[in-house]
Amino acid sequence: ARVCVCVPLVPPLLAPHRWRRPLGPEETLGLLEASVVHREGAVLALSKPPGLPVLGRPGELSLAVLLPALRRRLGLPAELHVVKAPGREYSGLTLLSSCHRTTEELQQFFTSARQRGQYPATYHAVTVGVPAELEGEIRTGLRWQQQGDTAVVVPVPEPGRGSLARKEVKNTLTRYRVLGAAGGCALLQLQPKTAFPEQLPVHLTLLLCPALGDHQHSYRVGRVLGVPFLLPPEPAEPRTQVLDEALLQRLGLSPQQLRRLPLHIHLQELVLPQGPIHAPPPPPFLRTLQCLGLPGHLEL
Repeated sequence: ARVCVCVPLVPPLLAPHRWRRPLGPEETLGLLEASVVHREGAVLALSKPPGLPVLGRPGELSLAVLLPALRRRLGLPAELHVVKAPGREYSGLTLLSSCHRTTEELQQFFTSARQRGQYPATYHAVTVGVPAELEGEIRTGLRWQQQGDTAVVVPVPEPGRGSLARKEVKNTLTRYRVLGAAGGCALLQLQPKTAFPEQLPVHLTLLLCPALGDHQHSYRVGRVLGVPFLLPPEPAEPRTQVLDEALLQRLGLSPQQLRRLPLHIHLQELVLPQGPIHAPPPPPFLRTLQCLGLPGHLEL
């Protein structure tokens, strides 16, 4: 029988596969209400679960749809606006404000911080693979590229001045540091200096260490005799990340369950004018750290 080595260590909150069933509006609203990590004046911060979009498509459950009900539950006098939030598939800190002026001031603060060479946002990611260097920077141009009926984000290693001037390509930079490694996987700290859709998962593929749960970009990292290499981008059709049997066993997942594994990129910290705020990783992320023997499930 196949046994996940982490099972004896998992408390009730981290019970295996609890994330498999999609949550409805009331359950998601309750989760958001319970995940508030900071409340001061007009500013509210909570920890968004993975898979919840900020805006979403018409008729889709999203943070924007739930904000009016969340405001009423929290007893706030004014409507909430999104200041900063991680992408749909990410988890982590979502900064909200009930004052338009405060929203503008905070957004300008983040822009100015990046211009001064600071890194106001810190993410944590679990990767399949360990970077060759324990810390460094990933620099590349990124652009949208149409492939058939689908637009995909692709790297442009040496963008021309013309494409940059026309804003067809954006130079991007992410600073990374390995916080721990075990069994061919790693826990990374990521600090993006720029903001571009899907920047972090694309940058991780360039490190040849895709994020766990990346079902969109991880296919670009192939292996020959255990040595990783980068494949050219293809149309972004949904495909389940490929993991070897040993890793599946450590995670306690079947191949069928793997397709529902969430993206393991979490917005851990934001630096505000009054200081940093933090959000603990969600249960699936913590459970993965325990299963893989990576540090941080008690300290984060």
